[in-house]
Amino acid sequence: MIRPARRRQPAAVVATLLSAVLLLAACGAPPKVQTALEDVGKSDGSATVGAPKGFEDYYGQSLEWTDCGEGFQCATASAPLSWHDAGAGSIEIALKRIPASGQKVGSLLVNPGGPGGSGVDFVGDPARFGQSLRSSFDIVGFDPRGVGRSTPVKCYDDAGKDEFLSTDYPYTEAGLAARQDAVRDWGKACAENTGPLLGNVDTQSAARDMDMLRGALGDDKLNFLGFSYGTQLGATYAGLFPKRTGRLVLDGALDTTLASDEVALQQAEGFESALRAYVTDCQTSSDCPLTGDVTSGLQQIQAIVEDAEPNPIPTSSGRDVTKKLAFYGVAVTMYDEGSWSFLTQALQEVLWDGKGDDLLYLADVYNDRNEDGTFKSNSEEAFRAINCADSRAEEDMATMQQLAADIEAAAPTLGESFGYSGIECTDWPFPAAEQEFDPAAKGAPPIVVIGTTNDPATPYRWAESLAKTLSSGTLVTYEGEGHTAYGRSNTCISTAVEDYLVEGTVPKDGLTC
Repeated sequence: MIRPARRRQPAAVVATLLSAVLLLAACGAPPKVQTALEDVGKSDGSATVGAPKGFEDYYGQSLEWTDCGEGFQCATASAPLSWHDAGAGSIEIALKRIPASGQKVGSLLVNPGGPGGSGVDFVGDPARFGQSLRSSFDIVGFDPRGVGRSTPVKCYDDAGKDEFLSTDYPYTEAGLAARQDAVRDWGKACAENTGPLLGNVDTQSAARDMDMLRGALGDDKLNFLGFSYGTQLGATYAGLFPKRTGRLVLDGALDTTLASDEVALQQAEGFESALRAYVTDCQTSSDCPLTGDVTSGLQQIQAIVEDAEPNPIPTSSGRDVTKKLAFYGVAVTMYDEGSWSFLTQALQEVLWDGKGDDLLYLADVYNDRNEDGTFKSNSEEAFRAINCADSRAEEDMATMQQLAADIEAAAPTLGESFGYSGIECTDWPFPAAEQEFDPAAKGAPPIVVIGTTNDPATPYRWAESLAKTLSSGTLVTYEGEGHTAYGRSNTCISTAVEDYLVEGTVPKDGLTC
């Protein structure tokens, strides 16, 4: 994505600036409504009240918290493999918390997004959370089922995963067929190496885990701060358990009413808008490698990505930057405008030196890949598995071709990479879950929904829609760039979030920061 001292920034600094990549664009969409909302009872403060029949022991389990360094405490909870079959066995849910530093009022569960982001890793940086939150709550991060340190989804080994994430498939009949074959083989490997858990990693099951954790933590109501995909998780919880919903803040919201195909189109438009903002900013500087006007600059980025398919960009490591990796390297920097300088650096290297080291580094950050070819997490495996467990996009090839054309017309720079989303669950080994929650979450207390006006991954219109869909939704707007707002924007946002979570002060609907 040449400055005088290339790579002066240490990897840790880059990773910090790009930490929003954990909030991967959540591409899940609501499954079809086929069954009624389950009534699991009322809460009166007892941990096991409201537990579905046969699952009482999970709600009443005693969590054994141990010191895991630097003031953190860790525990492992037991959850049922299937919330529809108490006899199917159990899995593990990993937890990490920052104990309240002051008068504790309860627990605050957090989810960083994905799907596939690790809540355990997320709470590892306490500075993400305001002092009032750290004082009043045990801030509890958890890895959802299938993710990270919880019982994980497993698919390929590192070498196979690396190939899967870097291989290009041309948008031809043969290329699309090869892509379908690759996805089919990936799904088979996931089924073989994960087992029946693969059919139980849907968002509703994760939301039921959250209610179980609420009980095990001893809380009468669930307080929750969710980002990106975490907003889908929080909205699902509220729809399942409105009477046990406490104070929820959903930042970087998904529109739970959209089909997967609509998600792909609108997300492509979001990245196009963010890229336009980046190019506009870049071209105000004399060291910007993008020449001409903004449209010309966007076309130069498009040419770099497109040309990497027939002519992969060489690097000093011997690895080439394929089109897929070039897309990742550009896209990752759109999550936070603080990362734009790294994209400029990478583009300088490509356009001036013909090398792709910096662009490859950014792609590896996106994919959580280490320099030695290992991976820091199973975020890719979990991302695909959870999305396929939640819903399926249109799989008819003619329909996908038309949608791909619509996406490219709306987002010409990178839009091609968002097309044919129906292929991503080709012959998935398990069916999508049936919807069992009320999208309006009728009966829930106020739910604060935050949208950023030029968010690429979760476009602002999604926050507007979610706030309207939720019967008690309250919309807060951050006027700015990047993905999500709390912890990376301004005091107006942090005050609104913290005053609600700690004091219960509901921000004015329509508040703009």
